[in-house]
Amino acid sequence: MPTRAPSMHGRHLADLTSSALDGLRPAGPIGLWPVGAVEPHGPHAPLGTDTLISTGICDRAAARLPELPIVVLPALPFGVTRCGSAFAGAVGITPETLRATVLDVAASLAEQGFRRLVIVNNHFEPEQVATLRDAASEAGVLYLDLVRRVNAERLTDEFRRGSCHAGRYETSLVLADRPGLIDEASRKRLRSVEVDMPAELAAGRTDFVAMGMDDAYCGAPAEATAAEGRATFEILTDMLVRLVREEA
Repeated sequence: MPTRAPSMHGRHLADLTSSALDGLRPAGPIGLWPVGAVEPHGPHAPLGTDTLISTGICDRAAARLPELPIVVLPALPFGVTRCGSAFAGAVGITPETLRATVLDVAASLAEQGFRRLVIVNNHFEPEQVATLRDAASEAGVLYLDLVRRVNAERLTDEFRRGSCHAGRYETSLVLADRPGLIDEASRKRLRSVEVDMPAELAAGRTDFVAMGMDDAYCGAPAEATAAEGRATFEILTDMLVRLVREEA
């Protein structure tokens, strides 16, 4: 069965040969690094939801930047995840490990001739976000910060309310990219659960059960659609494309 050759732009680093990457180095490749987590996303969505979303954004941005030597890095699937620890599938790393990984990878890419690294994260647990912000600043790399107000205001109402863990927002994005990973029978039965996660976290309730998320989700997954997911991916991709063009 013939294999598909990688395109000239928007390649995945792990798919390249050493010679192919060496050919890109004079141009100074720009790395897009999807980051996420392995954690419960309700009874209907995959454990890797956050990583899937980050990867989808990076792939779309790479396709929209044919004039630049974009390389999509292998995703970092593990993040700082404590909120979902009461449920099966919360496999996390410490903030120290995350920080060290970012610094080590950034340094290694710089040695390989990459002129820029852009971290794209869709796991918004506070320790994860704070660690990535600090590590990106220390390493001198870019971070697409989706919870900054200027970005969050462009996203859906559910996202802005902070009641979107495995809800309509995230489930729509998975339906747009990997619909087969959604348990549709479970999703359609789920009631809407309104939880202001930022407020709950600020009040010291740092696990899903304490927040009232007895099934590890909040928001309205039953209302999710692939069409909304595609529209949201377009907005997220716009943000990344703009960041790369302005800063990289």
